[in-house]
Amino acid sequence: MRSFSKSKALFKKAVNLMPGGVNSPVRAFKAVGGNPLFISRAKGSRIYDVDGNEYIDYVLSWGPMILGHAHPAVVGALRKAIERGTSFGAPTPLEIELAEMVLKAYPSMEKIRMVNSGTEATMSAIRAARGFTGRDKIIKFEGCYHGHADGLLVKAGSGATTFGVPDSPGVPKSYAKNTITLPFNDPAALKAVIEKDWKEIACVIVEPVVGNIGCVLSRPGFLKTLKTLTKKHGIVLIFDEVMTGFRVAYGGAQARFGIKPDMTCLGKVIGGGLPVGAYGGKREIMEKIAPEGPVYQAGTLSGNPIAMTAGIETLKILSKKGVYDKLEERALELESALKDAAQKSRTEVKFYRAGTMFCTYFTGMEVVDYESAKSSDTVKFGKFFKGMLERGINLAPSQFEAGFISMAHTRADIAKTARAAFEVFKGL
Repeated sequence: MRSFSKSKALFKKAVNLMPGGVNSPVRAFKAVGGNPLFISRAKGSRIYDVDGNEYIDYVLSWGPMILGHAHPAVVGALRKAIERGTSFGAPTPLEIELAEMVLKAYPSMEKIRMVNSGTEATMSAIRAARGFTGRDKIIKFEGCYHGHADGLLVKAGSGATTFGVPDSPGVPKSYAKNTITLPFNDPAALKAVIEKDWKEIACVIVEPVVGNIGCVLSRPGFLKTLKTLTKKHGIVLIFDEVMTGFRVAYGGAQARFGIKPDMTCLGKVIGGGLPVGAYGGKREIMEKIAPEGPVYQAGTLSGNPIAMTAGIETLKILSKKGVYDKLEERALELESALKDAAQKSRTEVKFYRAGTMFCTYFTGMEVVDYESAKSSDTVKFGKFFKGMLERGINLAPSQFEAGFISMAHTRADIAKTARAAFEVFKGL
């Protein structure tokens, strides 16, 4: 039996200092019960808590650590960068280098603006779309989480789904009324709304793989319909690839599915573990952004040299030949192993994967949208989570969050994970 005494003591102190004792809601373990782990260090596929417990990590800082934790090339480059200064508040060559790498990987983006988070990226992209079209309304999909900006916390996923409060207090009704929410994977509903209200709709924002209610794949033809309708009516199509960017493929979901959006939002992987976001798209839209145009957006730490360095080193490795073949191979091995464990233990689950993102749902229903995701047995998931944690496997502490695999995960890691899953499945 593992000891968590130091984590418990730290959490007791933290709750008096921070809301819920954490700086991001899902970390609080409320969805699974118990107290959160306090982590002291990480390396490769492993994280270590303050009590000295070791875990194979499938959270990976919620996605960014695609190379694994503390990759030597990234850490080495960061050491040198820090010695040159941590922030200048001025342009640096590093911004240009990372921008060129991203634009090469995402041809739909002709210009890019670096920001500090995924929330900043989506918020800014929507503002740009409104400024470009002169329209106010936006369409998002139920369960898609695009950060915590006002107007986007309407039937959102992520922590909002976990805690059952998809509509946040503090968001004015007069603002939220400009957000139209539709079911994901429902082209008929999409068409009906767009054909009726297109003159008022500035943009449609979508996670091409919904990673904030687990891992929900788009049905064949859905994204293509979305592209056709938005193009027909002059509506800006925004792909929120904060999670899928460099995760489901080097060129993201748009490369994997062959759909070219008007704008793209990125984060996580392009920061190599440091706070980074970015948004970009067609030249005529991005030229509306200040100082080139009238749509204002700024950031003191945008293009920060430390974050740019981590992103550059990460993409240098990811762009090497064969890297994504290896990642796909490992992800497929994990998928097969977990499905096999469930089958042998006669446990009813649904497993979905897109590249190196995955989710195991405790339901017999096919998960295609927000409503079907909510059919999952969250109590059973909580037991599964705790059982896996006791066996040294760290999963996201919510049924409604994606898991991730990295280059650092080995076949031995996957075998240990599968053994643990089989044991826990049997106990359920």
